[in-house]
Amino acid sequence: MATTTDYDAPRGHVTDVDSDSIEELKARRTTASPYVDLDEDNLDNFELPGAEELADEELTVTVVPMRADEFRCSRCFLVHHRSQRVVASDGSELCRECA
Repeated sequence: MATTTDYDAPRGHVTDVDSDSIEELKARRTTASPYVDLDEDNLDNFELPGAEELADEELTVTVVPMRADEFRCSRCFLVHHRSQRVVASDGSELCRECA
């Protein structure tokens, strides 16, 4: 069962936070690294979690050719209806969102 939190209740003392010295904070920051150390020899064996479940999957996509009343935006590269077409000063075709 979830408990409710009273956000108007007085908070803890600020002295608890200020008790850490700058040296302690710097030491904590340098000991915890956000980077993962990878052994260069084991890069071939590196697998993402859940990758074994997708190993036998085959993705198929039906490609529909661009119609005569559509154009491809030269900035976002999405296909839009010609009613969304805006010609830029350099002559490139943009959609209204990119213009």
